[in-house]
Amino acid sequence: MKATRQGNAEPTRTGRPVSGVGWLIRVSVALVAAASAVGPAGAAPAMDKEAPPLVASELSGAIFDLAKLRGKVVLVNYWATWCAPCRKEMPVLNSFYRRFHDQGLEMIGISADRPQDFAKMRYVSGTLAYPTSTLDRVSENGFGPPEGFPLTYVIDRGGIVRDKFIDVREQLLREVVLPLLQQ
Repeated sequence: MKATRQGNAEPTRTGRPVSGVGWLIRVSVALVAAASAVGPAGAAPAMDKEAPPLVASELSGAIFDLAKLRGKVVLVNYWATWCAPCRKEMPVLNSFYRRFHDQGLEMIGISADRPQDFAKMRYVSGTLAYPTSTLDRVSENGFGPPEGFPLTYVIDRGGIVRDKFIDVREQLLREVVLPLLQQ
């Protein structure tokens, strides 16, 4: 008997199609196995541990190297133009960066936009005071793939990951980042 595709069913090695749920389970298991094989380098940064390497080519052409920013408080923000919560928090991040950049705050926004959306992403990036990049321009990524969007990591002056935000608000920045800037 020959396996045939029915809807979004996928044939297995046995020749029987797998339902959409079965296919999803197989893909999920494969992704977990792949992530396990990658090990800690592909995992999200651990809180209160040294930040992993992060090197990216900014849209301006400059190189962002997290290791060279010791002595500064750094925000690493993952975003995308199609992400409504990202667009909502960007003015808050931009304003905070403008106010505290001279006090030792550095930041990079890393866009997850696809190449067909790069024109829109470049336009949005042009309105921001902080540097931006794209996931495909990250040459050394110890942070692994973002768990979702928006996502912002806070790294202290000693290079230690101190917090992870999924929703940046002014009050949160004042409570978590300002004390780090004052150290």
